[in-house]
Amino acid sequence: MSTTEPTAAPPAPTRLPTGNQGLDEILEGGFVAGHLYLLAGLPGTGKTTVAMQFLMANAATGARGIYITLSETADELRLAAESHGWVIPPALNLFELLPPENLLDEERQQSLLYSSDLELGESVRRVFEEVERTQPSIVVLDSLSEIRLLAQSSLRYRRQVLSLKHYFIQRGVTVLMLDDLTSEATDKTVHSVAHGVLLLEELAPAYGAERRRMRVLKYRASSFRGGYHDLTIARGGVTVFPRLRAAEHKKRVERTPLGSGIAELDQLLGGGVERGTSALLLGPAGAGKSLLAVTFALESMRRNEKVAMFIFDEELGLLFDRSRNMGIDLEGMRETGLLSVEQVDAAELSPGEFSERVRSTVSARGAKTVVIDSLNGYQAAMPEEQFLLLHVHELLQYLNRQGATTFLTVAQHGLVGDMKAPVDVTYLADTVLLLRFFEARGQVRRAVSVIKKRAGWHENTIREYQIGATGLRLGEPLVEFQGVLRGVPEYAGDGRALIKSAGET
Repeated sequence: MSTTEPTAAPPAPTRLPTGNQGLDEILEGGFVAGHLYLLAGLPGTGKTTVAMQFLMANAATGARGIYITLSETADELRLAAESHGWVIPPALNLFELLPPENLLDEERQQSLLYSSDLELGESVRRVFEEVERTQPSIVVLDSLSEIRLLAQSSLRYRRQVLSLKHYFIQRGVTVLMLDDLTSEATDKTVHSVAHGVLLLEELAPAYGAERRRMRVLKYRASSFRGGYHDLTIARGGVTVFPRLRAAEHKKRVERTPLGSGIAELDQLLGGGVERGTSALLLGPAGAGKSLLAVTFALESMRRNEKVAMFIFDEELGLLFDRSRNMGIDLEGMRETGLLSVEQVDAAELSPGEFSERVRSTVSARGAKTVVIDSLNGYQAAMPEEQFLLLHVHELLQYLNRQGATTFLTVAQHGLVGDMKAPVDVTYLADTVLLLRFFEARGQVRRAVSVIKKRAGWHENTIREYQIGATGLRLGEPLVEFQGVLRGVPEYAGDGRALIKSAGET
């Protein structure tokens, strides 16, 4: 009886790094060698920078590359490289395919109106000659718009693109074609010819800096991370922030309760907040949400665990001064390395970049407690509420699976009465603490209650708390306390359970 030999799996294709770690992650390793790719986007979206990074990264490993430009001069490309602090290596050749000077006189201008066939053929011939001379393994062609103009018809344009593809693929050359999408009609010719298509976009919000993002429209014979991914352009090049997928990051976590250092608060929480869960601190402005989050962060640092705080709403100097007045030296703790505090400007930071910063503090720095103060500022970075919820969901799922305990604050609109949150994320959080103002014995007081806890038991009571020179102080449960769920808490007791203020008997 004959046996069938198992068929050997085909070897994995060679992938070339793009020069951008985030883009490599999206493409699961980079561009496949010997394939043709299209990088499309309007002017200013970062196409040239992405292409130069690709060439520079592979030139560093000895791969020969050539940047063929039909729209810019070689000097302009060198200036662009210098603006990012790059030095073009000898293995990278800049070849400008521009009309010779004698084409600019009046007679030649008239003849050019009827010589597109000659121009296109001459341009392609010069490209082939330069490739034969330099023998590159990577070619960038910038841009297809010029070839489209020379071709003058979609049929001739498609034939020319196909001829370029076959020429390069037969030689095992990896090609990145750039398209600035400036043609009058949307042309999908190269989309069907290319092995992969990447689209770069720029968004202009009503306020704040422009936002850039990218999407992989097609990546033949290879998996990739779909959806939109935020990106930035700064000195050093383009940085891409892959869309966070929590399902890719999972660790075994012991859900042990973590105390706050305040016995009464831990009693209210049924022992504390479990490790690897999220807690939402919900209440009006001035109720003490930030201080409550800082209280848990301090206890985490007492356990010698690292803490990361992302502050949207408050200037760091004011936060440090206010904390110092309560005997909390956040600035000194930051210098020890246990605390990382970052001021976040919602008008300048995209949600994808923010997610990446949070992720890096956990994966690279090993932070075990994360404070986001507040979600109102996060919403300002992403006004579309439905997408904000998806962002927050993925971020919380990632942090939970990494064993990081997350505290989020949300400021409700108003101070008393019917208060509403700008975005409802209560169903995403594992624990929800509700903070309220109430009036009793002629004073404005504060109350806290736990209205949700997935991880276990908690008190159903309402406790008063005070903010003093030493931080938070909680009292006994207020049993004669009514109306907290209506938003107008009322105390109908005799005052014996209230926390005594200075001078009270």
